[in-house]
Amino acid sequence: MVAFAPIAAFLLGVTDVTVPWETLILSTVLYVVLSLVAGILTRRAFKTSEAGSLERLIGRLKPWSVVGLIATVVLLFGFQAETILAKPGVIVLIAIPLILQTYGVFLLAWWGARKLNLPHAIAGPACLIGTSNFFELAVAVAISLFGLNSGAALATVVGVLVEVPVMLSLVALVNRWRPAEPAE
Repeated sequence: MVAFAPIAAFLLGVTDVTVPWETLILSTVLYVVLSLVAGILTRRAFKTSEAGSLERLIGRLKPWSVVGLIATVVLLFGFQAETILAKPGVIVLIAIPLILQTYGVFLLAWWGARKLNLPHAIAGPACLIGTSNFFELAVAVAISLFGLNSGAALATVVGVLVEVPVMLSLVALVNRWRPAEPAE
């Protein structure tokens, strides 16, 4: 988390995109730190409450989180639909490297997890988390910095378009590669 803003500044500097440090730090605090703190405080509050209360809260919130995610994706694609349909070549040029990078990072992480003899229940989630491009954060930052109709917003929307099915395919791979349960 501490390295997020400096890494973003470095990567933006390589591309000659100037973003004020205040904006980078504010974006990190708003989109990463606040979520993490809210999660920690929620878990702490429920640790002292009756058993099962956290699970009940999660059960109540889960349908709304799915609705929120779907609404966000629909809105993002709705705002970018004209560009996506008008420039399929640009979309392919953005999508192909993202697909290759995502599968490449996953396979490298999976190979490393196997070399470290990590149990499947640890290796699978660790590789998936390590592979994720966190496009949710990228979309929010791109829209707030460059506007809803910017090229940056388009690239992050294409990232979401690519990442969701690719990550689902990687979840299927992790499940397929699950070791067989020993017979009793």
